[in-house]
Amino acid sequence: MIRELLQDAESRMHGAITSLKSDMGGYRTGRASPQLVEKLEVEMYGQAMNLIQLAVISVPEPQQLAIRPYDASSISAIERAIMKSNLGLTPNNDGKIIRLNLPRLTEERRRDLSKLVGSRVEEAKVAVRNVRRDALNDLRDFKNESMITEDDFFRGQDDLQELTDKYVNTVDDLGKEKIKEIMEV
Repeated sequence: MIRELLQDAESRMHGAITSLKSDMGGYRTGRASPQLVEKLEVEMYGQAMNLIQLAVISVPEPQQLAIRPYDASSISAIERAIMKSNLGLTPNNDGKIIRLNLPRLTEERRRDLSKLVGSRVEEAKVAVRNVRRDALNDLRDFKNESMITEDDFFRGQDDLQELTDKYVNTVDDLGKEKIKEIMEV
């Protein structure tokens, strides 16, 4: 019973890590990466769709992204979405392909991105701690309903704390790694 609870908590904590990695992939580091724009929401066919669903995104040069829409009529909608986003990029199109040239990051923009990464890291830590809180409440319920002994409760509590510490450290490491990548000139 406690093992299942800890496995569920671990899978939920792992989900927080996966979400963090996905979000941080969208932060610009000075090198072109398809992750920068693939989750960009484009208003097309009467609904919001991720750019990755509408186009192939490639990196022809280290400082450039090429977006080739599956449907040529979606070029203007994709350009509008890029202009509305906070990426600070200007799309160039030749009727078939949209090219995004990524300028070098300024020191000020690097610091701003580092702050964004820091706040996203804090959100991930909060998510991990919320999983711990929920699992701890379940453990307390098990103890109060006499489904587990008090010793099992304290052992489960210690195991849960170890798991939480492991995932919080992972979140910290990911954040430090991304900030180092952003600050690299």
